[in-house]
Amino acid sequence: MTVVPLVDIGANLAHDSFDVDRDAVLARARRAGLVHVVVTGSSVASTAAAIALARAHPGFVSATAGVHPHHALELGAEALEALSAALAAPEVVAVGECGLDYFRDYSPRPAQRAAFERQLALAVETGKPLFLHQRDAHEDFLAMLRDVGPRLPRAVAHCFTGSRSEAEQYLALGLHVGITGWICDERRGQHLAEVVRMVPAERLMLETDAPYLLPRTLKPRPASRRNEPMHLTEVCRAVAAARAESPEQTARATSRTAARFFGLGLALPELETA
Repeated sequence: MTVVPLVDIGANLAHDSFDVDRDAVLARARRAGLVHVVVTGSSVASTAAAIALARAHPGFVSATAGVHPHHALELGAEALEALSAALAAPEVVAVGECGLDYFRDYSPRPAQRAAFERQLALAVETGKPLFLHQRDAHEDFLAMLRDVGPRLPRAVAHCFTGSRSEAEQYLALGLHVGITGWICDERRGQHLAEVVRMVPAERLMLETDAPYLLPRTLKPRPASRRNEPMHLTEVCRAVAAARAESPEQTARATSRTAARFFGLGLALPELETA
């Protein structure tokens, strides 16, 4: 596809698998056409690393600040204070990754709900968007979002893998939807073709969730199983095919949506003519 500016709204570049070549990974992303990468904070430590990376690459990298449900037990008073301070950094564009994960249950469910509630409160307090995680916890997740009611800020269901019905419920709440390489998985992601067709362009965004979810449709197959932001072009290609759009149309629309959602202030003049 022609190189068109793309925004990766979720890459775990603080992950230790990138320690040996993080700058090279970002350079490859630029060459592939990415104009911005939002680096996910999923613990107090990875949030600090994401902010440091954003400061090292101003204008190209931003960060989120949050505690993933896997780490819910870590969100005590001291960690909550550190997270609140991190959210004041101008490089931080969203609260999260936060939510519920009943698939792994690495943290007790009551602790997950308590951590999620605290981070929902931080989003309401700061007015920053929410970067949300949900796996096998749809009903509790939805109930907690509904409890916030009209105070709920902008929010994206990151790495959406659910059903059309779940997507409809999220859209009804005003959520955006983030699509990863899961849509490229012929074993478990084919249903997402129907989902992305019904998500309005102004609510749809793309992400790699690197180093996870390497698109299975990549040819030739990379020697490494590690995903990285440059492969967002393959996610874009799959989403475009499902929506009967050109990859250029999908790239333009999703980049425009991401820039608006996160307040990235990107200069994307070519998007205005899409």
